[in-house]
Amino acid sequence: MTIVYDEASQTFHLQSRTTSYIMQLIKSKYLAHVHWGGKVRGTNPGQLLATRRRCSFSPSTDSSDLTLSLDTLPQELPSFGGSDFRVPAYQIQLENGTTVSELIYESHRIYAGKPALEGLPSTYEMETSEAESLDIILSDNQIGLKAILTYTTFRDMDAVTRSVRYVNESGGKMKLLRALSMGIDLPHDDFDMLQLSGTWARERHVERRPLASGGSVIESRRGASSHSLNPFLALLSKDATEEQGEAYGFSLVYSGSFVAQAEVDPYHTTRVVMGINPFDFCWLLEPGESFQTPETVLVYSSNGLGGMSRTYHKLYRTRLCRGSYRDRSRPVLLNNWEATYFDFDANKIEEIALEGKELGAELFVLDDGWFGKRDNDKSSLGDWFVDQRKLPEGLPHLVERVRKHGMQFGIWFEHEMVSPDSELYRAHPDWCLHVPDRRRTEARQQLVLDYSRQDVRDYIVHTISEVLHSCPITYVKWDMNRNMTEVGSALLPPERQRETAHRCILGLYEVLERLTSAFPYILFESCSGGGGRFDPGMLYYMPQTWTSDNTDAAERLKIQYGTSIVYPISAMGAHVSAVPNHQVHRTTPLEMRGHAAMSGNFGYELNPALLTDEEKSAVKKQISLYKDMRFLIQSGEFYRLRSPFQGNDTAWMFVLENGSEALVAYFQVLSEPNAPLKKLRLNGLNSEQDYHVYDADRPEDGEELFGGDELMRVGLKLPVWKGDFRSRLYRLRRVNLNTK
Repeated sequence: MTIVYDEASQTFHLQSRTTSYIMQLIKSKYLAHVHWGGKVRGTNPGQLLATRRRCSFSPSTDSSDLTLSLDTLPQELPSFGGSDFRVPAYQIQLENGTTVSELIYESHRIYAGKPALEGLPSTYEMETSEAESLDIILSDNQIGLKAILTYTTFRDMDAVTRSVRYVNESGGKMKLLRALSMGIDLPHDDFDMLQLSGTWARERHVERRPLASGGSVIESRRGASSHSLNPFLALLSKDATEEQGEAYGFSLVYSGSFVAQAEVDPYHTTRVVMGINPFDFCWLLEPGESFQTPETVLVYSSNGLGGMSRTYHKLYRTRLCRGSYRDRSRPVLLNNWEATYFDFDANKIEEIALEGKELGAELFVLDDGWFGKRDNDKSSLGDWFVDQRKLPEGLPHLVERVRKHGMQFGIWFEHEMVSPDSELYRAHPDWCLHVPDRRRTEARQQLVLDYSRQDVRDYIVHTISEVLHSCPITYVKWDMNRNMTEVGSALLPPERQRETAHRCILGLYEVLERLTSAFPYILFESCSGGGGRFDPGMLYYMPQTWTSDNTDAAERLKIQYGTSIVYPISAMGAHVSAVPNHQVHRTTPLEMRGHAAMSGNFGYELNPALLTDEEKSAVKKQISLYKDMRFLIQSGEFYRLRSPFQGNDTAWMFVLENGSEALVAYFQVLSEPNAPLKKLRLNGLNSEQDYHVYDADRPEDGEELFGGDELMRVGLKLPVWKGDFRSRLYRLRRVNLNTK
């Protein structure tokens, strides 16, 4: 069993492979947090929690025990208004206007397997024996509020998932002003906090800083998880590195506005809360109604950031992503966007696809501009019928022209948006998010459809289904190019207007569930101006995401490195584009562009007809090499070796789980005069085995033999280069592949 309740000490002990998560009932009422970290046997769990009487400014909850104060008790679901002055996980408002509540223990249930969350994405188990779950029911009988806390542990992974369902069991209405997914109090504040920050074309840069007194907050108020801040934070021990020290990860499986906060109190304990952002949020609960929060995924590692990341990678790759492509190799694609933008016809598309096929690409993707009267980004979103001016013989005819050359066909949609200049908007101007008598703010000349409405959702599913049924399409790029403003719905009553943003996210999830279920053979890729919605919620429906609109190889080192802190390589779309790069106008060698893009789901964003013969030959070799390595890249364990945020070079590697094969990617951004000699220590290999090591691009240059221990403890000699933007791929093969 992975979850044990000890009745004598009233403790809950959740165990995974190497971790323990322990809670205790205090006075048989209050659910306290005791331990989360390295695995313990649980010899005396009832004596692990210490309390102490504090001054009157932390008032005692129980007059018979002055050491008990909710203001200092480490809790699992803290409230506000009684005697805890720290940040709460939830807050309600009753019909009389009061906001005080106090949830105490009622009962619990331990059971095999993992429940799905109604209307929300979440991790899952394939067999009941893989996971075990715990429901703890807390109640405030005075006001009729119940909270069901659900915890799940996985047999083979060091992760704990948490969510809460809030239930109104009173005879009146109540409002949820704050409904976070979790709270946890850790015993000290000797942590650094790591977050993933950025903006469009500069997503998920790694930022690390010490905690200080008060709150350290990351959040989105954009109606999406956003380019700016990812719904993830980690607390790290001061000595934590990639492979050493403690790391506590918190990841939210949600795609809308979120908040994550680490608050240090006067006694130097740290409270972490995470969930839907309470800013501009309020949810009305009628009698008998409930509200389900999104899932949070908590990962502890005693092996640094790398250990934490590899747990997230395996869990999200195998038990969050779904569908027929979850475990399949992803095709090498060619996208026409940077090759043509809006200017194309059927002949030009077929020529590009044919050129791509001759180079080895497997999938052609028709991007923006194929529908309505879409000659620029000022019109036609919502008019999802073929532009007969560009494609007079229709989409099925174009698809057949591409497929006859042996290429699969994919297509771009942006179905969450509508252009004011569109037939859809002229017919249904109330279908977008808007507030009466207020400006409808446009971004990229478009508005946001109101996915809280069933009629809008049904229209979207119908129009997409018509296109996907019309011809053999095997890939969909699902884009979303702006955030929410004037967040209001024409159908919701006044008391429910602040539910609009979350209802839109629930509506999006409904649409994606219906479409991915109806078209299980299609590979769906999420996009939001690149990585503006790279979050676990989207990965549940779409197993990969366009990592960034910025395809510059040097910039991609930071973007892909930061993304890998949480997300598996199999989730990252990464393409080679033309130079000078369209985003930063930098020129980098084709070799480096290829090596950076191979460190993800590989493809090209260019017109292959414009390549020189030498470049075409190089691209053929790149594609051939990637096809030979893609199983290793997409499913191997990932190790970050050198950070682009800490120096002039970057390195990472992929290792098959059995250690028999590995790939190392090394990048140098700028040339250094009279540079020092350097070595690169590898990781994840079998120290008792020997490996052949050779240049993946130039195997004819020969190979060298090294022990796994030498490669990890001494390292590879790195090349001394002249010239900027250099890179190399090293392939490693264990000498005896049959050796275990």
